[in-house]
Amino acid sequence: MNTLKTTMLMALLTGLLVAVGGAFGGRSGATFMLLISFGINFFSYWYSDTIVLKAYSAREVTPTQAPDLYRMVENLAANASLPMPRVYIIDSEIPNAFATGRNPSHAAVAVTTGIMRTLQYEELAGVVAHELSHIKNRDTLISTIVASIAGVISWIANMAQWAAIFGMGRNDDEDSGSTIGMLFTIIIAPIAALLIQMAISRSREYQADENGGRICGNPLALAAALEKIDYYAKNAVMRQATPQTAHMFIINPLSGSTKKLMNLFSTHPATEDRIARLKQQARG
Repeated sequence: MNTLKTTMLMALLTGLLVAVGGAFGGRSGATFMLLISFGINFFSYWYSDTIVLKAYSAREVTPTQAPDLYRMVENLAANASLPMPRVYIIDSEIPNAFATGRNPSHAAVAVTTGIMRTLQYEELAGVVAHELSHIKNRDTLISTIVASIAGVISWIANMAQWAAIFGMGRNDDEDSGSTIGMLFTIIIAPIAALLIQMAISRSREYQADENGGRICGNPLALAAALEKIDYYAKNAVMRQATPQTAHMFIINPLSGSTKKLMNLFSTHPATEDRIARLKQQARG
């Protein structure tokens, strides 16, 4: 059911991109945007993991360099019936983690130095299990594609806004239709794209929590980890974090700068709700 929901939302997002192209450039614009969506998917499939790891200056570690972490990932990957992913460490005092990669055979788990110092062993295992769940369900690729498409829609909206300011594309014979199309492109489309992106992201986080609890065998440890990571995220902003990649982390590293009124546009469900679900899972 969750996979079906994600598929439908991704199809809706792609359709929105095509509609924006049609509103802004007619039939040729719609065709062009459809080709753009194919290009985004291709580029994201092959290069998204390399780009994000470089953006955070993540360094790959070996069993010799980080034996405890490497062995933990290895054991949990075996529990999840996954190939061993590459293991990376990010130099940051803020505890957090993310996974990336186009498929389970080409995946990576990255953790910050802060999370290794802050969490207990069982809690860190819960976090790693959560990230392995993302890999198993190919959430890492899905979230990158969705974010890329939503970003293109926002970029087109900005272009349309400047075109409207300078009077480009006005047609006296079709003024009403042109105005409606412009309003759709500038206002409605980017908000709708963001809402769809956030809905997909929140849905995948809930599933990763549940599956992560199963993989590590201790949902309460993952719940405790989320509580600690959320505390740091709300009281300190991760220096390297960007809005474009915040959705990848187990807790949004920019949540401290987000107002409560913006929860509708949050990339992650409320941490309190996630913890409550994990506690219910543990009782079951």
